[in-house]
Amino acid sequence: MTALKVGAVIYDPKVTVIWGMIADYCKEAGAPIEPAFFKDYKLQVDALAARQIDVAWNSPLAHLDAHLRFGGSEKFGCMRDTDQDLHTVLVVRADSGIETLDDLKGRRVGVGAIDSPQARLIPLRFLHEAGLDAARDFTEVRFDVGVGLHGDHVGGEKDAMLAMVAGEVDATFALEANFRAWLADGTVDQNAVRVLATTPAFDHCLFTAHDQVDDEALGAFTQVLLDMDYANPAHKDIMDMEGLTQWVPGRTSGYEQITAANELLGFLDQFNAGRE
Repeated sequence: MTALKVGAVIYDPKVTVIWGMIADYCKEAGAPIEPAFFKDYKLQVDALAARQIDVAWNSPLAHLDAHLRFGGSEKFGCMRDTDQDLHTVLVVRADSGIETLDDLKGRRVGVGAIDSPQARLIPLRFLHEAGLDAARDFTEVRFDVGVGLHGDHVGGEKDAMLAMVAGEVDATFALEANFRAWLADGTVDQNAVRVLATTPAFDHCLFTAHDQVDDEALGAFTQVLLDMDYANPAHKDIMDMEGLTQWVPGRTSGYEQITAANELLGFLDQFNAGRE
């Protein structure tokens, strides 16, 4: 079987290590792959659209980008169990006096990097649905760390949270799992903050394939990932590094919010044009 070329973005040095381990596992399982690494998601989607790679390990925004470029003819594989049904929380200081979303009017609202689905794009659409727009009702304060990584680098998201705690902004957004982790490790004092609102559920990463990919090869790659068993120590090492306990069948039903956010903000056309 011809090795699939699988793209991954290096948002952290560990990515190359993880994909070396996954490649070894896939080869032993009879579904060989050839990892290809990119510095950001636009370059990865460019390569997928040019069919220079067969599959891309995509953020939700990158999957949407590929979906739009292929006119809906793209294919997809599996995702992690930790990619499904996520939420973003809107957090304020416990003593802020902010009790409702309307209380954000005239305030400074922190967000993550410009291209973060969970910490900026979905939140801005969430506030829009509540009748609040940045151009009119509040000041958006952006923390642009790791632009091009689509929020996989949580530095901006974390910086925004710390700025809120310090009183530099009045409210901020963070992926709920990140926020809970910061409470657990003491990065954020749980007594100093409270959650004001939570977004509806959405999905995160997905393997996106181009429209001409070999179905047998894609199916074999997907199946060997689905066959990983967290109870197997050799598999567990890979799964722990990649942040999951089970690979699950992919779905696109969880991308309604990022799609609506992109349509509201006209984001991808402007963002990609600025990164030619």
